[in-house]
Amino acid sequence: MVEIKEVKTKREQKEFIEFPLNLYKGNPYFVPPLYSDEKKMFRKDFVYNDICETVCYNAYRDGKIVGRISGIEQKSSNSIRNQKRIRFNKFDCIEDFEVAEKLFEAVEKWALERGMDTVCGPLGYSDLEREGLLIEGFDQLSTFEEQYNAEYYQHFIERLGYKKEVDWYESKIKLPTNDDGSIKKMADYVLKRYNLHIGTARNINEFLKKYADGFFSLLDESYKDIYGSVPFTDGMKKMMISNFKLIIDLNHVVVVLDENEKMVLLGLCFPSLAKPLQGTKGKLTPLTLIKLLRTIKHPEVIDLGLVGVDPKYLNCGINTVVCAGLMDMLKDPNVKYAETNLNLENNYSIQNMWKRFDSERHKKRRAYVKELGGNII
Repeated sequence: MVEIKEVKTKREQKEFIEFPLNLYKGNPYFVPPLYSDEKKMFRKDFVYNDICETVCYNAYRDGKIVGRISGIEQKSSNSIRNQKRIRFNKFDCIEDFEVAEKLFEAVEKWALERGMDTVCGPLGYSDLEREGLLIEGFDQLSTFEEQYNAEYYQHFIERLGYKKEVDWYESKIKLPTNDDGSIKKMADYVLKRYNLHIGTARNINEFLKKYADGFFSLLDESYKDIYGSVPFTDGMKKMMISNFKLIIDLNHVVVVLDENEKMVLLGLCFPSLAKPLQGTKGKLTPLTLIKLLRTIKHPEVIDLGLVGVDPKYLNCGINTVVCAGLMDMLKDPNVKYAETNLNLENNYSIQNMWKRFDSERHKKRRAYVKELGGNII
């Protein structure tokens, strides 16, 4: 018999956080989140508490945890889109359909109790969170930014009546073998034609001082219609800046400004933290910190983070500036390739960018949706 418990005690919180770490122990493709970041969601001052309500459930059989799931009422998203949705997230379970069924029943019941009519996911609190269920690419190393899951998750979720809402693609990007410099020439032409220029900074502190306000405004404007996104709150901005200071290398950032110094394009990449975090359970031991610092300084893989473009410039070829910047990053002899992370299947402007490179689409993720009836059996 499967028993579902709402996570309330410190012990239950620990079991919730550690379940996937134990489930995927030894898996060569799983990359854990930082343990300290996972603990934050249970704190009273959690950054999303002002715009979200959260519930977490553990599943037990014979006293042993066999699964987990969280439900999120993203009030900001619901208000903007005039929806009554609950997001499911952090779903993990053993290969047993009954466990999945009971976990989703608990989230759906919670949704109905809160007057909601739909459950969707996997989605986090915002676009800064891990999202999407892996449905292709189970033999590929996950990025630090996204979650790995077993193949049977998809079958369980679809058996429970959830349908596809959107898909994301992920690709590996390498330098084109026939680079003739045309992308750089095109990028220079676009900058000159529209009286734009590249933003500069001597160090990360100066970069954040000069451009932080601009890139949050730009991201809010360019992401407002992106699936699952929400505007940045002050707390989210503070958290993002704090994280940026630890891992940003200005060689992995592209900022474009207009004649009035307004930001019109941002391309932001990060050193891949996947390999140094494998097998660590997300805990920052002294040895792990040394590996992370070495990776940040000399990355072998670059993860693409955020690309934001002022809507006024979307059809002006400005994406070539991002491509030119990425080509410069890939020319680093230490860098083997870049990972795009998630690109929505209908975001053709982004997908077309990768045609300029030697690219391989190697992963696919999906967000599901289910409309709820009046009762949960």
